[in-house]
Amino acid sequence: MTELDALRALADADKAEQMAAYHKAPRPYLGVSNPQIDELVAEWRGGCDLEGRIRLASNLWASDIHEARIAAAKLLTQARIRPDDAVWALIASWVPDFDGWAIADHAMIAGQKRLVAEPARLDQVETWLDHPNTWTRRAALVGTLPWAKMNNPKPGDLAARERILDWVARLADDRDTFIQKAIAWWLRDLSKRDAPRVRAFLADHGPRMKPFARKEAERLVQDR
Repeated sequence: MTELDALRALADADKAEQMAAYHKAPRPYLGVSNPQIDELVAEWRGGCDLEGRIRLASNLWASDIHEARIAAAKLLTQARIRPDDAVWALIASWVPDFDGWAIADHAMIAGQKRLVAEPARLDQVETWLDHPNTWTRRAALVGTLPWAKMNNPKPGDLAARERILDWVARLADDRDTFIQKAIAWWLRDLSKRDAPRVRAFLADHGPRMKPFARKEAERLVQDR
């Protein structure tokens, strides 16, 4: 049985119909839950080396099946991978294909690990900010969320954080709701660690954000 066959064996037609209506992206849906995908991915990961995982992830992504793309991302979500250039290259190659939050966010959770492992890759991520695809622009913020969540950032991490805050400011005028949600997400997470920095950002750029995003970004600031 191939990995795609294993996913199809868990298909639920009713759930698949509901998922298609919810996600709206025009691709096949099987109706397989995330816990079921996790179980399969754990089995696949244990049965192949890194090269095999990269090849399997590429093939799953190429199928364009919703659950297969989720599984592809989960296969590559690991903090320590050496060497990881091929893993990053594959994840980055997926970014222009993003067309919805679910697959994009799973892929960028895998991408977060590779960015923290090699922050020089931020140079490539910065090029996504001007991409015509909304989800590619959003991936630049979702992929860099670890720098908003660091409790004890080193000088290099603080420099990266400031660089990414410049990106957030660049996107503040973007009227797309999902970009605004990502901006709010980044600032809200940072406010738990550095509320004064978020206050300063909102003072400078808050008026350019959509009201709902500004409200969400400052929700925790007042308590800190």
